[in-house]
Amino acid sequence: MLFSVNWLKKWVDLELATDELATRLTASGLEVDTIEPVATSFSDVVVAEITHCENHPNADKLSICTINSGAGEPVSIVCGAPNARPGIRIPLARVGAVIGDDFKIRKAKLRGIESSGMACSARELGLSDDHAGLMELPADAPLGLDLRQYLELDDHTIEIELTPNRADCLSIKGIAQDVSASCDVVFTPPDASPVPAGIDDTIDVSLGHPEDCPRYVGRIIRGIDPTAATPLWMVEALRRSGIRSISASVDATNYVLIELGQPMHAFDLDHLVGDISVRRGRCGEKLDLLDGKQVDLDDSLLAICDENGPVALAGIMGGLDSGVTDSTRNILLESAYFKPETISGKARDLGLHTDASHRFERGVDPRGQVRAIERITELLLEIAGGQAGPLIHAVSERHIPVQNQVSLRHARLNRVLGMDFEETVVSRIFENLRMQPVFSDGTWTVTAPSDRFDISIEEDLIEEVARIFGYDNIPPALPAGDLNPGWVSESRLSLQNIQQALCAAGYQEAINYSFTSTASLELFSMNKHVLPLANALSTDLQVMRTALLPGLMETLSRNLRRQQDRLRFFETGMVFEQKETLTEYWHVGAVACGSSAPEQWGIQSRSTDFFDLKGDLEAMLALRGDSGEISFRHTQLPWLHPGQAATASVNGQDIGWAGSIHPLVLKQLEIRGPVMAFELNIDLLSNREIPYAKSISRFPSMRRDLAFIVPENVTFAEIRANVIDLSGDLLTNLILFDLYAGQNVEKGYKSLAIGLILQNVSCTLTDEVVDLLVRKVIQGLEQRLDAQLRG
Repeated sequence: MLFSVNWLKKWVDLELATDELATRLTASGLEVDTIEPVATSFSDVVVAEITHCENHPNADKLSICTINSGAGEPVSIVCGAPNARPGIRIPLARVGAVIGDDFKIRKAKLRGIESSGMACSARELGLSDDHAGLMELPADAPLGLDLRQYLELDDHTIEIELTPNRADCLSIKGIAQDVSASCDVVFTPPDASPVPAGIDDTIDVSLGHPEDCPRYVGRIIRGIDPTAATPLWMVEALRRSGIRSISASVDATNYVLIELGQPMHAFDLDHLVGDISVRRGRCGEKLDLLDGKQVDLDDSLLAICDENGPVALAGIMGGLDSGVTDSTRNILLESAYFKPETISGKARDLGLHTDASHRFERGVDPRGQVRAIERITELLLEIAGGQAGPLIHAVSERHIPVQNQVSLRHARLNRVLGMDFEETVVSRIFENLRMQPVFSDGTWTVTAPSDRFDISIEEDLIEEVARIFGYDNIPPALPAGDLNPGWVSESRLSLQNIQQALCAAGYQEAINYSFTSTASLELFSMNKHVLPLANALSTDLQVMRTALLPGLMETLSRNLRRQQDRLRFFETGMVFEQKETLTEYWHVGAVACGSSAPEQWGIQSRSTDFFDLKGDLEAMLALRGDSGEISFRHTQLPWLHPGQAATASVNGQDIGWAGSIHPLVLKQLEIRGPVMAFELNIDLLSNREIPYAKSISRFPSMRRDLAFIVPENVTFAEIRANVIDLSGDLLTNLILFDLYAGQNVEKGYKSLAIGLILQNVSCTLTDEVVDLLVRKVIQGLEQRLDAQLRG
């Protein structure tokens, strides 16, 4: 919100310097972004009048003007402005005047003719970008008066960044009300009197959807002068608010918009047919907007319609055909309240953003429409003449938002802010905020103003007291209270445990957006059940991710392009699956490439392979303790190498996958060399049995090594499961220490050598007991897996 300090001071009795005002605004929650002077620095520029003008004898595009500044003799000035003519009043920089930092006006000869000063354009004085000609002042501007004094240019503009909940401060009135409270000064709004009707013309307005538009106020004005010029004071006020002057009627609507925060619209009455209705759009209806864009209407858009169809998009923009033009003499003014939820997002969906939609989306005062109509009527009749009809007021009172009544406990206020507030201090703050406080039994009950939608709960009132009283005035105090430690279940493997395990394995944590592109998901064939974003930030961030892998691979690729050749990344985060309903899963994923170990002299360098990744994964899963059998089985996934892909499971339930990224995917990402990756569902892998302590056996263990010839398709996991089943409680560990296939082993078979570690907790094992158990294992593997003991 950009506004002029001088304009604000017309609404509040304020003596603060601009810098001090900016500090107060920021301290009260209205963060000041910029402070700028309203004009370039200049001195000795006065109001003057051109009394005579003739062509320059030595230049076709120059003229010699005689200018009267109201003091002393008229001066002769050579001027090149096309609008220089007798009778107009202009800014005159006299000899000795300084414009800007160092541009001093001196007597000079231009094409042989002496010029004693400079007639100024608005751009030369820093008042606008208009350099088409001299700046023309009103005919009644006092000759000889300093221009800075005449235009009140010793002024600054302040731009504040407003949070969406403070829509009440999108106007001079709203800011003045807040400044009145925060600075404890008198609120002095201009007088607002109803304008008596001069004609009886009205128009019927029907509210087809009162829940969307419960109040619509209008007025007909006939006979305005379309050639009437906007007065300079209004042009300047709008300029200082960042709005360009267009025409008297449009400028008046913009002036009321900035002053009162109520968006207005003016229709050309002669281009309206019949009565006005406020209703939802209908499929097939089209509307050409004021900016020339054509939109297709449907029932999601609220429209202002005459008997022929839509003439404006409610709360967004008027229609081109019914808009005010340079020949408009009869107008219909509109001042309405539209429900924020009805307007919210609609302008953005159409690729638009207007001052009206910005305010209606956040909420305007539902009781301020009549005052706005009276104010704009007063301005238009003063500027462009004409006759006003009676007020047109269509309203559905039961749909008008009710002003919230909120209670605040004195004890609660003191406890939250950490100091004891006097009742009179808090009551005065609420009075200055127009909240009509009533204090009884240690509790204030206040009624929120109709434009303060953000006041709804007790905490809102505490915030109001704190910001108006001043955060700097609240003494610092350490927080007090009982802090209850969080409850950590031993039956769950915590996220921190998982992250620490991967960090210990040499991985670095990556944090990627939950948004990604459709193309990225398609590359990995992960584009099923995708949730698209309604308002994507860009084409690269248009859908919610269905897996962590695409983001991790992009991170890997980005680092490889920066000469990092050995990389290990992991990420934990949510992934999203949109079927009939949206489901969210918590995943952990990792990628690795480059050498298996950092470069060193002690070991020979080799590339990271599947078993390195599997080892890191198993080390992480080992944190689960003895909580179910972890196994891997060969699988086929589009993004993994066909021969190096596995599904990980716990007790037969799949929890994720691991493997080498498919070469075609790597080629698309311009990555050379193999990349290993895994991704698991954290919710599925985190469950574990509560660990318990048991005594360590005092008796020695015994080891028996066995080598078996087994079919090639028999996995170590199958052997392990059978050995555990056959050995009972005496088996404390099982080790695979050799794998061989080749010479002396029949084709289609392989040799596996395992070590059985046996121990009893109550006595020393004897050879007889161990031999009996080993024979049982051998016989069991021969029967179950077609294994043969290798001699």
